[in-house]
Amino acid sequence: MGFFKRLFKIGQSEAHSLVDKLEDPIKLTEQGIRDMKEDLDSALKALAEVKALAIRSRNEASTYKSKAQDYEQKAVLLLQRAQQGAIEPSEADRLAGIALQKKEENQQSYATAYKSQKDMDSRVSQLESKIRQMKSDISKWENEARTLKARAKVSKATKNVNKQLAQIDSSSTVSMLERMKDKVEKEEALAEAYGDIANDSKSVDDELDSALGGSGSDSLAALKAKMGILSSPDTPPAIN
Repeated sequence: MGFFKRLFKIGQSEAHSLVDKLEDPIKLTEQGIRDMKEDLDSALKALAEVKALAIRSRNEASTYKSKAQDYEQKAVLLLQRAQQGAIEPSEADRLAGIALQKKEENQQSYATAYKSQKDMDSRVSQLESKIRQMKSDISKWENEARTLKARAKVSKATKNVNKQLAQIDSSSTVSMLERMKDKVEKEEALAEAYGDIANDSKSVDDELDSALGGSGSDSLAALKAKMGILSSPDTPPAIN
């Protein structure tokens, strides 16, 4: 099948695709494999037909050969019977001559059928050789198509990844990270500054009380003692 015919078939199967897809090697390979399988089917049909003709020629040759031998045997028997006196010699000769003529006719037919058989056998051999080659080619191209598909997928995925990486500006990314780092450091410094301010905001009394550890309660007790107010954990204070 010609190249332009295959392109036409691809165009039919991809009627709604872009024109440049006609050059897709995967689609071309797959279409070529489909064409080869169609050719293989035709070759198998032709092989079956030629084999049928070969078988028919072989059977005809066998039949003509058997008939030729039979007519020769009949001529011999006729002559033998004439020698035995069972048949008139002239009649035996006449009938034997007819038998030999039939033998000759069948021999000629046998030769023709045998030649046809040999011709058909040769064609069968040629077709079988071509079919074996076609099957081998189809298997080879199917493997090639599978490999091509796998490579195409990997290539496409790699291209997409590389394209994405190519679109990333490394300098802008580093700049963005530096800005984020600077912002975080500023926030950390600001938090530390607020902590220092909070510590400075404590009153001196708070610091003293914190250092003395609860001296506020002792001062209250001293004040009550000075006022003569006594308290007990079990007895409520007296009322004056």
